[in-house]
Amino acid sequence: MSARSQVPFSAPERVILGIETSCDETAAAVLVEGQLRAHVVSSQLDHRAYGGVVPELASRAHERRIVPVVQNALEQAGLAPVDLTAIAVTYGPGLIGSLMVGVNFAKGMASALGIPLVGVHHLEGHIYAIFLEPDPPPFPFLCLTVSGGHTVLVRVEAPLRHRVLGQTRDDAAGEAFDKVAKLLGLEYPGGPALERLAARGDRGFVPLPRPRLGGSLDYSFSGLKTSVLYYLKRLPEEERMRLLEAHRADIAASFQEAVIAALLDPLLRAAEQTGDRHIVLSGGVAANQALRRRLEAVCAERGWSLHVPRPSFCTDNAAMIAMAGYFRLRAGHRSPLSLAPQATVSL
Repeated sequence: MSARSQVPFSAPERVILGIETSCDETAAAVLVEGQLRAHVVSSQLDHRAYGGVVPELASRAHERRIVPVVQNALEQAGLAPVDLTAIAVTYGPGLIGSLMVGVNFAKGMASALGIPLVGVHHLEGHIYAIFLEPDPPPFPFLCLTVSGGHTVLVRVEAPLRHRVLGQTRDDAAGEAFDKVAKLLGLEYPGGPALERLAARGDRGFVPLPRPRLGGSLDYSFSGLKTSVLYYLKRLPEEERMRLLEAHRADIAASFQEAVIAALLDPLLRAAEQTGDRHIVLSGGVAANQALRRRLEAVCAERGWSLHVPRPSFCTDNAAMIAMAGYFRLRAGHRSPLSLAPQATVSL
């Protein structure tokens, strides 16, 4: 690695190392003066054989990878550890074993370097990922975060001031994608596989329900998943495999259409209620092109501005954690070295 930089950094938010290990991505990023300098993600492919993330395997993989991933990020940034002025790390929610690896590494490094540590909520990272882009929205704005573990609609009223307007009461949208993909016999990870299949299907083939929880802005996707299951079970047993093979793409397209409608309905009602005209879509499912196109069309029709991070900032990454940490450090926030990982924690 390089020797100490010649640039005199002093403020804690000047050179931030971000660390993300909430699930199965080991990631590190370096932010200098609020600008991304390095971004490294090491994805775990071992889970494909099991059709889902195995927590114990994930935590062990993080233990093996976190040191080289952090070293790689620092080398890409042309910096040494002594150049860092703060460390931001995801402390929750997520898999507790995976979180422990990142949090303990960050605490040890911050203690050794004598620099501030700031814990970042994983969903807060997804919200502030949009500030990695060159044209972020002004405050206030609505942010819909859709991922494998979360579906949350938040009004971001000012920096670090958030109001949760709605969230899933059961499955997250990404989780429902994965479960229905499994019902259709698709490979893991199921979401991208289902999206590819749906692109050539008839989205009106299966009349699936559109969940709406009264006047609430909350979400529910378990019913949609169950509806697909019941549809498949109702197919004549002697013809089930032939019909599934013939109409797999149509079923996938119908399910994706129902999920998109269910995601957009509360968002549109929230925008009408708050009067906000700046919309952010974030999280892993934000990479779904059908969802993006539908929301782009809706926003264009209403004169709203849509902001979506690039795909590499939608999936789990450390750049978004560093950016959220940047906002927190500027506001004077610090975390104690007793910071503990939390598998479940509200935003």
